[in-house]
Amino acid sequence: MSMLRAKDLSKIGYTNDQARSLVINIASRHFKHHSKDELIALLTDIKAHPKNYVNDEVTGKIAAKFLDIEEGCPFKVFSLLSQPGPLKIVGGKEIEFSAKKQMEGAMTLPITVRGALMPDAHTGYGLPIGAVLATDNAVIPFGVGVDIGCRMALSILEESDRFLGRYSHQIKEALREYTHFGMEGSLEFHQEHEVLDSPVFQSTELLRKIQGKAARQLGSSGSGNHFVEFGEIELFENNSFGLPSKKYLALLSHSGSRGLGATIAQYYTKIAMDTCKLPSEVQQLAWLDLDSEAGREYWLSMNLAGDYAKACHDRIHLNLLRALGLETLATVENHHNFAWKDRLADGREVVIHRKGATPSHEGELGIIPGSMTTAAYLVKGKGVDQTLYSASHGAGRAMSRKRAKENMTVSALKKMLSDAGVTLIGGSVEENPLAYKDIERVMDAQDELVEVQGRFLPKIVRMNKE
Repeated sequence: MSMLRAKDLSKIGYTNDQARSLVINIASRHFKHHSKDELIALLTDIKAHPKNYVNDEVTGKIAAKFLDIEEGCPFKVFSLLSQPGPLKIVGGKEIEFSAKKQMEGAMTLPITVRGALMPDAHTGYGLPIGAVLATDNAVIPFGVGVDIGCRMALSILEESDRFLGRYSHQIKEALREYTHFGMEGSLEFHQEHEVLDSPVFQSTELLRKIQGKAARQLGSSGSGNHFVEFGEIELFENNSFGLPSKKYLALLSHSGSRGLGATIAQYYTKIAMDTCKLPSEVQQLAWLDLDSEAGREYWLSMNLAGDYAKACHDRIHLNLLRALGLETLATVENHHNFAWKDRLADGREVVIHRKGATPSHEGELGIIPGSMTTAAYLVKGKGVDQTLYSASHGAGRAMSRKRAKENMTVSALKKMLSDAGVTLIGGSVEENPLAYKDIERVMDAQDELVEVQGRFLPKIVRMNKE
């Protein structure tokens, strides 16, 4: 081998002194019989395509320098399983092929135990929306999603559905004054909740930095399909509350953990993808081992984001009901973007990721919404182990926001709202009812998973105006 010098490496982009020293050392020991030109060609290719070399005992050390992995935080390279793990698909006729294909990739992860796909499923980032994935002692940040703790909250109120007609003006004014939607901004009056005093905010530098933003955004909602709405709910016989079977006034909200959850998700997703190397088609499903420092930090942060999302709903409901002088008879709430430690029927301990799925253990209550003009359902879980104790989280999108905008006019949306007797404050054509699957068909597909206890119809809806 002709003598390889630092200036030769500088010409092909090896500018870091430590990297150049490492390369020269490795080259002199392992590539003695290569010419300088051959060696430079190899090093050029390693720099351009480091992922192709990370599995090699020798070249992997060089490739690591171009994968931006810090010393003391080594990456690991994982191969996919030759045979995917067991997957249960519910209502497969309602699910697009691309979502099924995406889920098949998740089933080949070496940490995967079992999976399920709900009838509202559609393609997402990493995992499909509507996916449930059980893993072994590992959490996938993108398996939870960017909006950590996105959830539903329902207040059944001590008023009949006739309240909507008598006080519709007051309800609209309260929704305008006591809710806020969008990526930025906050309510114009101070919000308090015990979650802001959680010592977890002091447990990491990241959480300390974003505590102030969390305080400002408390009680507000995100954009997209997030909403706060008043409507009527009909409770059926033998409901879990022991309430008479009739129609009640109800308040329903859907949103998540705002900037707090998004920042946590982005931060730990990068760590996962930097330290857990997978084939490109599943790289977004990089995970954190729960025994690692980053895994423990994410788990702590994720649970804080979940508590914060609940706090936002607490404030939304408290502010609105206090302003309207309304009392609550019963409440139901559930996350549908989260990860839980759980135990399967065979006794195995797993981490269950629900990315757009409603927990439905035996007797567990949840809410499955449709669209701004269609029903939402109050359900009780039947605890089906095969679907990882889960049900759909909604109707599921039938078309992208871009396509929905292209296929719906503002005037056509107004007519749909009028025909359904719904008043919309804010909102946009991207969230029009035709952008979603038929909630009735989705519910029919999962009647073995949940028992329906009530049916909610939206009447006055507040959403972000995009």
